[in-house]
Amino acid sequence: MAPVKRDVGDVGDVGGAGSDFTFEGEKVAGNTNESGILSGTTTGSGGGEPARGDVRGERGSRAVSIGKTVREATAFPKRHPLLSAVNSLARMFPCNGLMRLDEDRLLARARRTTGLVDFGGDSFREPFRILLGSLEADAQLNFIGRVCVRNDIVRTLRNRLRLVEDVKRHPEISGEVIRRPLFITGLPRTGSTFLHALLAQDPAARSPQVWEVMHPSPPPEKAAYGTDPRIARTEKELRWIDVLMPDFNTVHLIEATLPQECIAITGLSFISYVFDSMYYVYSYRNWLDRADKRPAYEWHRKFLQHLQWRCPGTHWVLKAPSHLVSLDALLQVYPDAGIIMTHRDPLKVMPSCTSFTAVLRGAFTDRLDKAQLGEEVKWRWEGSAASAIRFREEHPALRNRFFDVGYVDLVRDSVAMVRRIYDHFGMQLTPEAEEAMRAFAGRHRMNKHGVHHYTLEEFGFDPDALARCFRFYTDYFDVMPETHR
Repeated sequence: MAPVKRDVGDVGDVGGAGSDFTFEGEKVAGNTNESGILSGTTTGSGGGEPARGDVRGERGSRAVSIGKTVREATAFPKRHPLLSAVNSLARMFPCNGLMRLDEDRLLARARRTTGLVDFGGDSFREPFRILLGSLEADAQLNFIGRVCVRNDIVRTLRNRLRLVEDVKRHPEISGEVIRRPLFITGLPRTGSTFLHALLAQDPAARSPQVWEVMHPSPPPEKAAYGTDPRIARTEKELRWIDVLMPDFNTVHLIEATLPQECIAITGLSFISYVFDSMYYVYSYRNWLDRADKRPAYEWHRKFLQHLQWRCPGTHWVLKAPSHLVSLDALLQVYPDAGIIMTHRDPLKVMPSCTSFTAVLRGAFTDRLDKAQLGEEVKWRWEGSAASAIRFREEHPALRNRFFDVGYVDLVRDSVAMVRRIYDHFGMQLTPEAEEAMRAFAGRHRMNKHGVHHYTLEEFGFDPDALARCFRFYTDYFDVMPETHR
């Protein structure tokens, strides 16, 4: 069996001043000083599409879904004993009928609790209906999962109602122009979350923080941005993550004032990979892979306009791995966007990403098959990588709109990498911004919340087969291997 991997996650993977950075049992010299309680908060590495052939030609057809039956797991993510007791009690007294995810009841509850009725049109109704059907048919939710997903959906609907109402009251919100946003994307667990948070330290930049994604209405104001009472409210809500997912903080950093992923925003359109990251929603995923993503990005832009109206910056810094499969829609809505792609050895990415997905989904279902989950994650991100390469090869005129970041290079000298990013996109890195980035890196040390343990074998991965599967990707981007086989 391969040795246990020590994953330092996406955040804080940088050595301190004058120190060496321990990198999977090896050291990389550190030559600088760098170092609903659901979709609105714990956004994971959702996204991707069925692999429809790499950039060299078709690989052959694949099954659209990775099986309909989720078998009993032999090992399970850590679970709080209180939640286990509640789920056990609920199995003795089934109440799924009372907790049914009924479209009309959920819409009515959102309207009743806000006093608002306008959702901004009915375009969301089809994806909303498909999602609910998939949650009922595919997700095998336990009692806690059913309670959480109901509350999360109602919160999303409430936010949509409130955003529409805010624009009615302040039509000037729709006139906000989103100029030259930076989008970070790439395979999950490639340093993208750390890079997102690092770039957000620029005082001139704007990133959607967790608190304002969870509670976007009323639009935030610049004068009170750092003291908005919604920050404290969100911090209290985030404490529930420790109860729902005790292992979460070892694999992903989330705080009220850190940047949030774009899939939490596109969730307002119900055309979003945020739901797939949290639940087994095969039929919804199959529909989503083929759906037009432009409406999701149009809602995304509306959301940024809302946040920017009274609290602007010079540019937005945004992030989601699922942008890999939606580059066409993204650039239709944001034609002047810059795109940063992060890269890492897939033999590090796949088991880490699968383990993270197990942590996310394990809170909401009592059935989890690790080998099956590993196959699903591999299938998802192999297709996503192929989709991004295909887009870039088909649009050579957009070459300068992309900048590629290797994980090892980011780890060695994060601020030097930021300088390269700014230079590429014609931006100025001020001394104040650089100082803020160094301070952030110093505060967020690797393994601050514990070590994320996993093995390739735990999820049914064969190292050589996995390397062959992603050879098209590692060759195309010249990805530096981190493991020895």
